[in-house]
Amino acid sequence: MVTGILGTKIGMTQLFSADGVVTPATVIKAGPCVVVQRKTVERDGYDAVQLGLVEDSPAKVNKPTAGHYKKANVPPTRIRREVGIATDSDGPAEGEQVVASLFTDGDRVDVIGLSRGKGFQGVMKRHGFSGGGATHGSMFHRAPGSIGASSYPSRVIKGMRGPGRMGGDRVTVMNLRVLQVDAKQHLLIVNGAVPGAPGGLLMVRKAVAAKLQRAPVAEAPKKKKRK
Repeated sequence: MVTGILGTKIGMTQLFSADGVVTPATVIKAGPCVVVQRKTVERDGYDAVQLGLVEDSPAKVNKPTAGHYKKANVPPTRIRREVGIATDSDGPAEGEQVVASLFTDGDRVDVIGLSRGKGFQGVMKRHGFSGGGATHGSMFHRAPGSIGASSYPSRVIKGMRGPGRMGGDRVTVMNLRVLQVDAKQHLLIVNGAVPGAPGGLLMVRKAVAAKLQRAPVAEAPKKKKRK
């Protein structure tokens, strides 16, 4: 059994429980994916599968890539990623499908994606600098301030936080709970927010460090005080 699946972010919503509690949730279209290549320990040195995300329109690929898909007898896909295989099970063969029913309600998952790109930003937005005074004649507002000494070492120290490109980074949100699984429509609804904009590529995998649910402990009855 594979440990993950590819999908796209649809957007956020909220679910209401019977007692009126609101839970923020994200809807993910998970798969369907096809197994393009099977990695083995004997040939590649590790166990994994290469998944291709099936989309509505077929992908345009060059001849070498088309031959790679032809070996598995699957149509070319625009997106390919490797996912691991559970140690206690055999992985799927080339050409088989991986769908959203891989997960069940209550599972813990990690969601990996690219964060929203925010372009070139200053130090206050990018790093949370406090900046200077906004009024009363201040001429120092959103600048970073001093970034190095003049006499020694006469240079800017490596790693100094400054303005620059923000966002567009690989982000992993861990231990999200699967609220609902709709296998027919290939939908996963997970608790909370996931990185990226609607339509962005996501990888949903089984949580590598799942939180254990603590069993409720019955309290001992309190002793009545003697009067």
